[in-house]
Amino acid sequence: METRVLEVAQAQEGLRVDKLLAEAYTDLTRSAVQRLLDEGHVQLQGKPLAKSYRVQAGDQIAVVVPPPAALSVEAEAIPLDIIYEDGDLLVVNKPQGMVVHPAAGNYSGTLVNALLAHCGDSLSGINGVIRPGIVHRIDKDTSGLLIVAKNDFAHQGLAEQIKAHSFTREYEAVVHGRLKEEQGTVETAIGRHPVHRKQMAVVPKEAPGARWAVTHYWALAYYSGYTHVRLRLETGRTHQIRVHMAYLGHPVAGDPLYGPKKAAPGLNGQCLHARRIGFVHPRTMQYMEFTSPLPDYFTRFLNKLTR
Repeated sequence: METRVLEVAQAQEGLRVDKLLAEAYTDLTRSAVQRLLDEGHVQLQGKPLAKSYRVQAGDQIAVVVPPPAALSVEAEAIPLDIIYEDGDLLVVNKPQGMVVHPAAGNYSGTLVNALLAHCGDSLSGINGVIRPGIVHRIDKDTSGLLIVAKNDFAHQGLAEQIKAHSFTREYEAVVHGRLKEEQGTVETAIGRHPVHRKQMAVVPKEAPGARWAVTHYWALAYYSGYTHVRLRLETGRTHQIRVHMAYLGHPVAGDPLYGPKKAAPGLNGQCLHARRIGFVHPRTMQYMEFTSPLPDYFTRFLNKLTR
């Protein structure tokens, strides 16, 4: 059990306590902070705080971080396409259709199950028992590169880069329609859809839970009814690329959540691939960059469009 005490500075006055703590402690995700608040582990003068509490200058906020619970996720000998590995981290090329971490309806066959078999106890514990080693995630039907931390030192160093937007994440996708501009940037707030709770949406920046999101895009090739695009994330919000491209009127081909109800022929899930990843190694401080070739499902779809 670890207790941390944070004194609120004058410049921080008025911030919601969940936002303040998520910014102050890079080893805790926003969801982890909210969980600590829900469980009464964040207190002021011995009294639990609500997530909506607005901090005051001079507040001494005590944060009790419980030790990680015993891991209940089972290791499974699932083959992994490992692009790079050392004592601190590994870079994995995730196939389309694989869930990253266990959740309702997917407690086996996930990337985490495979990582536990490959790494044993050598995974960071910062994101809890269900997501050991997971620094960032990509959707089940998104393929491509993902970085995994083997220890808390590496995890914290990588998380700080993501927070500072210095972490390179480039994707390729096929989207519906012809982009009017060959390149551009989408900057909006993204939050939970007000009606469809399984979806995210572009929302007013003042909306509860809204987070600013920035996506840069470039058109690579045009086809009849589709555009092949490259995208670079400046931020990493849930479903960010899928939401932003749908917002532009060009949803990702094959996306069952944000695209047309009639699926794109030949696709089972969105045509979206995490092509490039780059970061400064937290121990050696050397910049490293990796790329992943377009997978078969993606190239088959491009060939079909070409024909």
